[in-house]
Amino acid sequence: MGLSSIGIPGLIIILVIVLIIFGPKKLPEIGGAFGRTLTEFKKSTKEILDDEDTPSNDVKKSD
Repeated sequence: MGLSSIGIPGLIIILVIVLIIFGPKKLPEIGGAFGRTLTEFKKSTKEILDDEDTPSNDVKKSD
């Protein structure tokens, strides 16, 4: 169960509901905001994963 189990008919129903609630003039604005949010989320996730892969320079070497 999850997002993948919604299917095409479910996505169409969701789109129709959003269209009724917000109207056709607001739909591109909402889509753009969603796209920017998704892009920022992906960017942040990539930065976090890259930070975990690089070794830390804060570890002091004992001589």
